[in-house]
Amino acid sequence: MESGRKVDRDAFRGVPGSTHYRDVPCGLIDASWAGRSVHVAGWVHRRRDKGGVKFVLLRDRTGLVQLAFEPERTPADVIAAAGALNPEDVLWIRGDIEARPPGAVNPDMATGEVEIRVREMTVLASSDPLPILVAIPPEEDLPSEELRLRHRVLDLRRAELQRNFVTRHLATNGARASLSQQGFLEVETPFLTRRTPEGARDYLVPSRIHHGEFYALPQSPQLYKQLLMAAGFDRYFQVARCLRDEDLRADRQPEFTQIDVEMAFVAEDDVFAVCERMLFDMFASTLDREIPVPFPRMTWAEAVESYGTDKPDLRIDWRIRDFSQALGGRGFGIVDGAIEAGGRVRGIVVPGGAALSRSRLDAINETARRSGAKGALWMKVTEDGFTGPAARAVDDEAGSILRSDFGVEPGDLVLMIAGPDSESSPALDVLRRELATELGASSEGEEWVWVTDFPLFEADPETGEPAASHHPFTMPVDVTPEELLADPFSVRSRAYDLVLNGTELASGSIRCHEPALQRAILEALGMTAEQVDARFGFLLEAFRYGVPPHGGFALGLDRLVALMVGVSSLRDVIAFPKTTAARGLMEGAPSAVDNELLADLGIRLDGPRAGGTDD
Repeated sequence: MESGRKVDRDAFRGVPGSTHYRDVPCGLIDASWAGRSVHVAGWVHRRRDKGGVKFVLLRDRTGLVQLAFEPERTPADVIAAAGALNPEDVLWIRGDIEARPPGAVNPDMATGEVEIRVREMTVLASSDPLPILVAIPPEEDLPSEELRLRHRVLDLRRAELQRNFVTRHLATNGARASLSQQGFLEVETPFLTRRTPEGARDYLVPSRIHHGEFYALPQSPQLYKQLLMAAGFDRYFQVARCLRDEDLRADRQPEFTQIDVEMAFVAEDDVFAVCERMLFDMFASTLDREIPVPFPRMTWAEAVESYGTDKPDLRIDWRIRDFSQALGGRGFGIVDGAIEAGGRVRGIVVPGGAALSRSRLDAINETARRSGAKGALWMKVTEDGFTGPAARAVDDEAGSILRSDFGVEPGDLVLMIAGPDSESSPALDVLRRELATELGASSEGEEWVWVTDFPLFEADPETGEPAASHHPFTMPVDVTPEELLADPFSVRSRAYDLVLNGTELASGSIRCHEPALQRAILEALGMTAEQVDARFGFLLEAFRYGVPPHGGFALGLDRLVALMVGVSSLRDVIAFPKTTAARGLMEGAPSAVDNELLADLGIRLDGPRAGGTDD
């Protein structure tokens, strides 16, 4: 709140103006309060002495206000006590609000035109020496993330994080209001549910009453929201907590929040319109900004062909091109060999990339290898022609084609991957984004896009067997159960993702509401008829009694808020996040439990414990 940005007072609508300890929150005091005597309360943000006058910045969630302890107005014992205050002591203050002299006005504070001349002070709570600072000067680096997570309560007092959670609150309220106006009902679904294989690992909860049986915490409300459609609820939403036991990174947490939406009697256009209006309303109410709707659309096949990924960052103009015909059959073994093996030579034209050094190009080659390719081919375009390893495939005819069909110009770099698409697409996606960032080729602003028509199945990387591309409850496109089982990898689905600047924000589909087709999908995933009945019989049973066509989406609230406030880590928008090792450092979770409790649950541990028992 001292960062040069004034507090957005609209963000604090509803903050109580008067309580037992305060007449007004600190950050809402402005020049209109001058001449009034008030009670305020908050934390000591910073203290400084200036001759006989002592100044304290008092902080609460709304911002800062300056307290002045001066001999003409403040009792001597209060001035003495002010000199002994520690950062983060909690104070109650009675004093008079007065306008600051013109030379003392602080334009970077929302309350910078006034100060409180203190008459009375009570220390409500004293603070021990701080393990991390809350009032961190702008020129200083933050403490390590591990230390901040260990002392998360102090870290959450920082103005930057408090602003993040104001944004999160406003965004969530905006979503609720928009969906409610569109006729949706908010319905809660169970947290203790049945384990169903949907992709990631479940968190399991042992039953004390039914030994040997376990609940699962929901990865998503997927099946319940479909059951609500079968139950006639027509339009449902939920701000849903989801839990998945999977490996973590900066943009993934074991527990996260999604805005979950489902509706009956709809096709894709209906779902897109609801989501776009919700997002429009969220940005307008949260950031006072209009986003351009409707969003453009692109098929999955086009996205992977042109950008190497189903999450294309459209701020980068460069598209992936197929150089196979231009460069093939000209005696360059790497190119010809890749094409003869059924692969292609695909790449990007990097404007200005010819300025990159040989050592940088060697590093690019290593990046391509780490991304799954055998390496990267490159050539620079000069006034005199083409240079570099791939230039051996360029004769006069190829050079003419590159100039006319691909628009290459002197100063450009042509960067290519030879091999199957499964290798070239991921590598070119990485290189495209990395070089665009390095060369400043990514435009400002936001580029939204719906990616549609995903494959229904993808090959499991270990077994090669079908795995659900989105999830097993997605409607296939124009296929019978028999056709699906005969050639599952050829089947397209009515699935879609919403992508913003290369980040997937929402995912959804039109659901499979035909029992026979749903059974075929589950059998294609390797389940026997008996396993289908055991795991999903309750869903298929409901479908026997008339279920409407339905579909929806789930939007990652944590990820959206992180983009709204401009942070790279979801931990900055989640109050009490986990580390990448899935640990809560502040509270010490997970922890071991004693044998008596385990016995009550019918559980016995084999092998040594990782830690001690709890109390």
